Parts: sequence; structure tokens; C-alpha cells
Amino acid sequence: MKTLLLWPHMPNSFWGYQETLNLANLRSTNPPLGLITVAALLPQEWELRLGDRNVAPEPEADWDWCELVIISAMVIQKQDFIYLIQKAVSLGKKVAVGGPYPTSYPEVALEAGAHYLILDEGECTIPLFLEALERGEPTGIFRSPEKPDVTQTPIPRFDLLNLDAYLAITLQFSRGCPFQCEFCDIINLYGRKPRTKTPEQMLREFETLYQMGWRRHVFVVDDNFIGNKRNAKVFLRALIPWMEEHHYPFILVTEASLNLAEDDELIELMVKAGFTTVFMGIETPDTDSLVEVHKLQNTRQSLVEACRKINRAGLQIMSGFIMGFDSEQPKAGDRIRVFIEETGIPQAQVSLLQALRNTALWNRLDQENRLVDRQTTVHQGSIMNFVPIRPVEEITREYIDTFWQLYEPMAFLKRAFRHFIGMNGWRGRNFPQLTNKELRLLRAICWRQGIVRSTRFRFWWQLGAIALLKPRLLYDYLTTLGIGEHFFSFRYTVRSQLEAQLTALKQQAEALQASPLVEAGQAIEERALALSHSQ
Repeated sequence: MKTLLLWPHMPNSFWGYQETLNLANLRSTNPPLGLITVAALLPQEWELRLGDRNVAPEPEADWDWCELVIISAMVIQKQDFIYLIQKAVSLGKKVAVGGPYPTSYPEVALEAGAHYLILDEGECTIPLFLEALERGEPTGIFRSPEKPDVTQTPIPRFDLLNLDAYLAITLQFSRGCPFQCEFCDIINLYGRKPRTKTPEQMLREFETLYQMGWRRHVFVVDDNFIGNKRNAKVFLRALIPWMEEHHYPFILVTEASLNLAEDDELIELMVKAGFTTVFMGIETPDTDSLVEVHKLQNTRQSLVEACRKINRAGLQIMSGFIMGFDSEQPKAGDRIRVFIEETGIPQAQVSLLQALRNTALWNRLDQENRLVDRQTTVHQGSIMNFVPIRPVEEITREYIDTFWQLYEPMAFLKRAFRHFIGMNGWRGRNFPQLTNKELRLLRAICWRQGIVRSTRFRFWWQLGAIALLKPRLLYDYLTTLGIGEHFFSFRYTVRSQLEAQLTALKQQAEALQASPLVEAGQAIEERALALSHSQ
């Protein structure tokens, strides 16, 4: 089977790093790990071509060549996902789709014309799809309530990638999360019992990347790397000697829950294994809101002290924050900004709350008739898809102001410096040999932040202090400043997108207010009120 695997275009977002990629002459932040894992699950005799549309458009010759098109997508990719299905159908190709978006919104793929829906986790449903093809079935929807044993998952087909196009290559150690945050769809997609690969599996994947010549960031994209702490420790103890033997060739990044701060041994193992950065869902410093959304693991200790402890041990923190919870009080954005400044977290993903399909939040809001848009858009520039308790304009304007101030260049530089200067300086290797892409980014940082902007004196002073006091952190520090260029630009995009949506909402409200039906309804209400008073 001649098969074209496609990864749709992803609009710029918190994770997009578009300005940074442009400066470094890179094309995309991460490759499509799910799609190259699917490629490893397909029959070996199939001919495969991969098209990552975030790197480059697929050649038209690939469309002429293929018999089957397989498309995977996340929610944020829905526009290009639909376009690709429709294009494939118009060219007479068979289309199979999978991934988080069609799993949660299968009707979208069906309406666009997809023939085969390979939903849930591919290790269980791809065999069902292949059996249907063998039987000659022209269409099908393949689902499985079972969660696969990921110890049987093959090594992803990294050979299909253009490695030079990416900022970081992705691996996965575990699936699932033991917590039940109301707004999160991870437990719906992957369950509450974390399943992990074996250390031997993971080391084979690391070795594969090493032999292919990769020497930069590796993002272990688990939704919660420490969901199964015991297995995480077993893996880390095996990874440490491998990293030492290979002279720490990779800079490791992952995602974990904040209860990492409760386990000193786990923190130490992560640092010794080469992890430098961890993304954490803090969500809000407001305890009432954390209780409301069942994120109780963030209420067991001081959030500020937990962040400082993890940071001091040698891990840079990236964090997620959300605005728009029901119990949220006015000036929530100010409280989030104060928390971020207090902890010095450079990269903070602040978003407006979105209700995702099949989550506990979605079901509750649906019962309360508060859902506005059932086709969710998860993006920093999107207004909430439900009716909040506070006025939507009030929340949105607080959010715009918070995002804007957080990524003002001087504020970002000061925060990054505080974050790194308070960090343990241990790293497995000294300043790595820079590639041409990294040198290009470094020159751009020095020019923009050290000469062009008003940050120039602060930039050089901080750079000298880090080089003198924390030399082993200098590479990570400069990388963070490079990522900052994305946010300095992206804040303009977020503001303009949300301002446009607020204007559209205002116009809709004015049009509705001026309609004859509304005027008639108001007259009826006034008449009824007058009658009640007279009685």
C-alpha cells in the first residue's frame, strides 16, 4: 500500500515558538510522534511517505503517488485537518484519520468525507483497520475500550523525519494520569492508570536518536511523567548511566504534576538523568478554584515553595495557568502575574478556560446549558466556549493585560535571571558545541536584546552574571532568552485576536438588542411588571 502520512498545519500558539524558529532557521518545534508511531505499526511491506506541513508542503507528486492518506490531528489543527480530508477525497484517495481530535470529534472527520476512523489508541485499533482493508471494506470506524500495553509499542519511525527541521525531538515514556482535573481530557483519552514503557525500550529509542546524530533537545511528551513514580524512578536509574556513558548528548524536557516537589529522590534522579526543564500545570494560585476543578494535588503545600524547591534543585519550570473558573474572583490575572513574578517562572502558558469534549467540565456545562461553541478551539487567542460566571469581556480584558505584561521584554529578562540565578548549577556537561542554527539564534538574541531594545544594559549585565556565577546554566539561560523572542511577538497576535472577538461579540449583542423580537419581548416584560405593581 502506497501511503501518505500527513501532519496538518498548526497555528502559532504558546508551543509554536514561531519567531524563535524563524531566527534559528528551524521549521517546527516538534515532529508528529503519534504519526511516526503509527508508521511503525503499519505492515513493513507498505511504502510510506511522511508530510509534516509545519516543515514544508507535501509535493503534489506525493498525492499522485499514494493510494491511501492517513491524517492525524490535535484540536488546534482542525482547519487544515478538514482541508486535507476534503482534498484527498476530491483526488479519489482513500482517507484514514486518527489522533486526539477525531477521537473526541469523530463527526467532524465523517462530515469532511473520511472513509476510515482509527480512533482511541492505535496499538489496539490499527489491527482492526488492517483487517477491514483485507476484507475489502470501503469504510469503517474502529474503536477499542481496551488500553494497550505500551511495552509492546515499537520504536517510532524517526527515519521518516527531517531531523534538521525541528527544535526538539519527542519521545514518550508513559500514557495516562492518576488525577482527575475537571477540565482535562487526558484521562478520557488515555485513562487514569498510567502505563509505562520499560527502561530497555526507552534506551533503545534514545540510542536510535543518538545513532542518527541528534544532539539537541529531547521532549519526553508524557502528560505526567511522574504519574507512576515507581516506574519513573526505575527508568531514571537506568537512564543515568546511559547518559553518562554517552556524555549527556541530549537536553531533556518533560511534563509533570506539581507533587514532584514532595519527592526529593525523584527530583534528584531527574536532574542527574539530564532533565533541565519541566512543564507543570499550576492553573491558578486561588485555592478555591483549584478545589472547584478537583486539582487537589496543588493544594497540599505552598505553591510558591513547591516551585522554588524544584527550581533550586536544578530544574527550570514552565507552567500552565488558566483564567475563567466559576469561583474565580476579579483581578485573577493580577494574582497570576504576581505569582509568576514571585517564582520567577520565565515561560508561563496563560490561557482562557476552554471546555473540551467528554471532560467532566464539558458535561457539567452542558447540563447547565452554558456551552456556546461545541467545536472547541484550544488557542491562546480564543475566547471561552461557554458562558462564564463573570462577564466574558471582564475576564478577557484581564487576560489580555496579564499576557501582555508578562511578556514585556524587560519583565521577561528580569524573571528569567531570577529563575536561573537561584538554581543549582549542576549539569551533566559543560556548554555544548553550538550548531549553526544555535549560533544564528544567539546572534539574533544579542542584537535584539543587547543592542536594539532598551533591555541592552540589563541583558549584558545579566549575561555576565550568569556566565560568572552559573556557567553550566548559560546554555539553558540563552535558550530561554531565545524562546522569549516568540512571546515578545506572540503577545501582539493574542491581543489582536481577542480584541477582534470582543468587537464581534459586542456587535452581535447590539444587533440582537435592536431586533423587533427583542423590543417586543422588552415591551411584554414592562407590561407584566406594570400589571404586577397595580395588583
